Amino acid sequence: MKLNFTGNRPIFKKEWTMFTDARSKSILFVAHCLLNQNSISDGTASYPGSVKEIITLLLKSGIGIVQLPCPELMGLGLDRGNKAGGASPIIEENTRIRKALEQKAAVEKINALVGPLVFQISEYQKYGFDICGIVGINRSPSCGVETTSKDNREVAGLGVFMEALRCELEKRGIHLKMVGVKDSELGKSILTVRSLISPNP
Repeated sequence: MKLNFTGNRPIFKKEWTMFTDARSKSILFVAHCLLNQNSISDGTASYPGSVKEIITLLLKSGIGIVQLPCPELMGLGLDRGNKAGGASPIIEENTRIRKALEQKAAVEKINALVGPLVFQISEYQKYGFDICGIVGINRSPSCGVETTSKDNREVAGLGVFMEALRCELEKRGIHLKMVGVKDSELGKSILTVRSLISPNP
């Protein structure tokens, strides 16, 4: 109980503890296309909507799911600047997309996406929420974590967007675990996500 005075009269105010309702206070940030396959580059969708096995796992866990923006869609458009992109080998088209994302106009758009994400994360942490991590998409030129596409090869490293996001988080002293998944490696991907949301099974 807090005692305040207004004039000569004491006013009793109860200290309010925030966020004691039904929320889990656990959150996972996930790549846009895990929830919306309609956003990814032509010829690469493996599901009609969401990657259901991973999303079902998250829904059952009770964790809060925050969908990252799709940096390729927001930076280059749905066609990624190449309406015939679906006719090219995936790695070659991914390399072209990466080069386009590294151009000044796209970089400015990516940076504009990163700022609000960092704000969200810092706000949740300020109030004691557990940010379990960030899930990207390996091989992606934008959202790759362990691997990305470059020089017509799948190589170790971060995609353009994930690199920008990690850099900005580290500037603020925020260090979150980032992992990548692939729908072509579904079993491994489920184990990877499960390790984030249930680190001590």
